[in-house]
Amino acid sequence: MDRRLSRLADAVLQPGFVGTEPPEWLRRRLGEGLGSVVLYARNIVDPDQVAALNAALTAESPNILIAIDEEAGDVTRVEAHRGSSRPGNLALGAADDVDLTAAVARHLGEELRALGITLNYAPDADVNSNPHNPVIGVRAFGSEPDLVARHTAAWIRGLQSAGVAACAKHFPGHGDTAVDSHHDVPMIPADRARLDACELPPFRAAIDAGVQAIMTGHLLVPAIDPHQPATLSHAVLTGLLREELGFRGLIITDAIEMQAVARRYGLAGATVQALAAGADAICVGGEDAGEEVATALRDAIVAAVRDGRLSEDRLAEAASRVAAIAAWSRAVRLPAARIGEPVDAHPGLAAARRALRVRAASDELPWPLRTAPFVAELSPAMSLAIAPETPWGVRAPLGDLMPGTTGTRLDESTFADAATGRAAIEAVLRDSASVPLVVVVRDVHRHAWMAAALSTLIAARPDTIVVEMGVPASSFGAASIATYGASTACGRAAAELLAGVTPVGVPVPA
Repeated sequence: MDRRLSRLADAVLQPGFVGTEPPEWLRRRLGEGLGSVVLYARNIVDPDQVAALNAALTAESPNILIAIDEEAGDVTRVEAHRGSSRPGNLALGAADDVDLTAAVARHLGEELRALGITLNYAPDADVNSNPHNPVIGVRAFGSEPDLVARHTAAWIRGLQSAGVAACAKHFPGHGDTAVDSHHDVPMIPADRARLDACELPPFRAAIDAGVQAIMTGHLLVPAIDPHQPATLSHAVLTGLLREELGFRGLIITDAIEMQAVARRYGLAGATVQALAAGADAICVGGEDAGEEVATALRDAIVAAVRDGRLSEDRLAEAASRVAAIAAWSRAVRLPAARIGEPVDAHPGLAAARRALRVRAASDELPWPLRTAPFVAELSPAMSLAIAPETPWGVRAPLGDLMPGTTGTRLDESTFADAATGRAAIEAVLRDSASVPLVVVVRDVHRHAWMAAALSTLIAARPDTIVVEMGVPASSFGAASIATYGASTACGRAAAELLAGVTPVGVPVPA
């Protein structure tokens, strides 16, 4: 195999891997020219371990680009095992303080940089204009283009001030979709005028803010290209993003193994088409990521150059952009380390507190609670974007503040059978008969079973307190709290409010 072509092909791949130490194949490929790796929750145990992992990777290749998919909030990798100590984008949008957003992002950037990470697949710059979106939701700053644009720019400035490259996603906008691209191809039905008014403003703001990278969405956008998903579309990546919007940074694909592109084109076919369309780096992050996949994609790229489907100049240009990001990060002065700080010491919890919104039928609020409550958490199936081990909810943090708190967690399977569902509701009502009842939901408007269970509980207990940890698109009960996300920080903020222990100087939301 041509050594030059092989190194160029390796330079544009961003594979994931399994394990908490660099496998032998990855060490070897780094020596052969692999330009990047991407970390997920499966690679992370604790800060010391991930710092050692990244030091080992850098020892093999000093110019390596180490990426992570760390949005904070619901989608966290660094804190997947304990839940994010920061709220996600929707909570930051609810607080609507761009200085706060920048401070949260800078603090995250300082932590990532101290761990040895140089590229973050964030922020999510989508406008969540479809409240039934199954994959974006609280990951977006909101549903208004101007608000999303302001906070996208602020988040980018904050993160990049710490020497970590930001990556705005999912271009040209995943917000107005009803399909999760992990499973199939979503279509953006908007005409060009609507794209310009809604989907594109945050990406224009990201470019103006100097974002180092933009991630493609596996989306069909007929107003630009009626045939190819954006990741594989020359019209979208080169025509729109490069030529019209003037972006000169790194274009990264969303994970190439996602079914939206892999099912029809295969991993190798999608990889080659994405590079030919204008992408510069191929994210390969799946659980089956390993040497076999990385080798197959490298060989497919080399073969495509040899048979004329991909020009060597295009491949060389892509590789040079990967190297440029790594050089940019190295040139930024390292900030002070932020590893292991108490959660109260950084802006994440403060932001989660400021995002809280309450609604009550009367001026008299049912909190602070006088006795430990029963907490029923109604849990939907999670998007694949969220690590399955990531904890969430209000029961655990409320139990820390109010010992004696009890509760249960119920999911859709409980209500698949009418008799089982009735028994579960009866058990909740029985166990909460003499104490306050708190019901926690996520995106209740998207889940008929959840809405029905909640309505039944409220009918029997009108004093039920509802905590919505998703997109607050519905109103239920006499009193409710919206957290705008389900991270550990959001759960802690809601628990503080319920327990009446919100620190002095922190405004109680109204």
